[in-house]
Amino acid sequence: MNSSPATPASRGAADRRPLTAVQMQLNGMGDLVWHAQYFRCVAEQSRGGQISLIAPPTTMAREIIGHEPWVREVIDFDRRPRQNERRRGRHSGLHGLWRLGAELAPKRFDRMVLFSDHPGRAIMVCWRAGIRTILGFGDTWLQRRLLTPSPWIRRYRGPAVAGYKDATQFSIAQGFCSAPIVPRISVRPDALARMRERLAPLQRPLHALAIGASLPCKQWGAAHFVELAGRLAALGHGVLLLGGPAEAELAAAIQTGVDPALRGLVTPLTDASVADSVAVLSLVRSCIGNDTGAVQFAAGVGTHAFVVLGPRPPLEHDPEHVHMLQAAQLADIRPDDVIRRLGEAGLLT
Repeated sequence: MNSSPATPASRGAADRRPLTAVQMQLNGMGDLVWHAQYFRCVAEQSRGGQISLIAPPTTMAREIIGHEPWVREVIDFDRRPRQNERRRGRHSGLHGLWRLGAELAPKRFDRMVLFSDHPGRAIMVCWRAGIRTILGFGDTWLQRRLLTPSPWIRRYRGPAVAGYKDATQFSIAQGFCSAPIVPRISVRPDALARMRERLAPLQRPLHALAIGASLPCKQWGAAHFVELAGRLAALGHGVLLLGGPAEAELAAAIQTGVDPALRGLVTPLTDASVADSVAVLSLVRSCIGNDTGAVQFAAGVGTHAFVVLGPRPPLEHDPEHVHMLQAAQLADIRPDDVIRRLGEAGLLT
């Protein structure tokens, strides 16, 4: 549990702001990056300047924002584990929702703020937990019957990715902020120190290739990464093959595929924690990769991120740092296209 920022109570006055829990429905690490600044705004209007965040374990919230002073605690909403975990979530089904509500009840929250387009399950949790003020989108007539009356929004239904758009609309409507906020996260100081030391021997400038993908349709492929790594190494640049343990074999294959004369400039990094990966991405010149959490980490810490999207919906939340490569098919995007975009951005000098 983090220590509280300065509050009215710490200055000698009673803090009458509501004790607040925030629930995020979306389950990706990138989704959390898009929401983090809006959660901070909610915390500024909450008791102690903090919130309790309720989120799926797959968001890795403790590693990404658990160190922030505005996060009181992270509570897992363990409803839909990853398929490869082969287990039933602790909060799956009706009994699981009731269990989560019972776990929250002793905390005596004054309000729940739902960043969710399907809030029915979370509303049931609130009922069991005794939380009477429940703020949400109110996009449907049923939501408006079940949620606490407040300014409603109509969900975004345009061509771009909706998660950030909905969070923005909701936060402005509720008065948590007055304008869209570009997603940003901070780097854990301990992680930054570790990764600065670990990366010190590597060739500069250094580029990270985010080779992981949550779905096969998002995977650009080993052959493309081999060619791109070789092209960057031929320019005398260092290359990091960044992924998790599941990408260790892929990273080794990519490194092996690079010309032996250049292979020493290409380094796999698949054993870092999520917090350490965020730190890594703050230390590189650019990140190029699949539509995955790592490219959102990169943009979130102010590093240029080049996302190989293919035909997927565009990402419009940070045009300064998120550079999209789109085509009718993912395979149509070539390493030459990436090199050209890097050059246009002045990142190859």
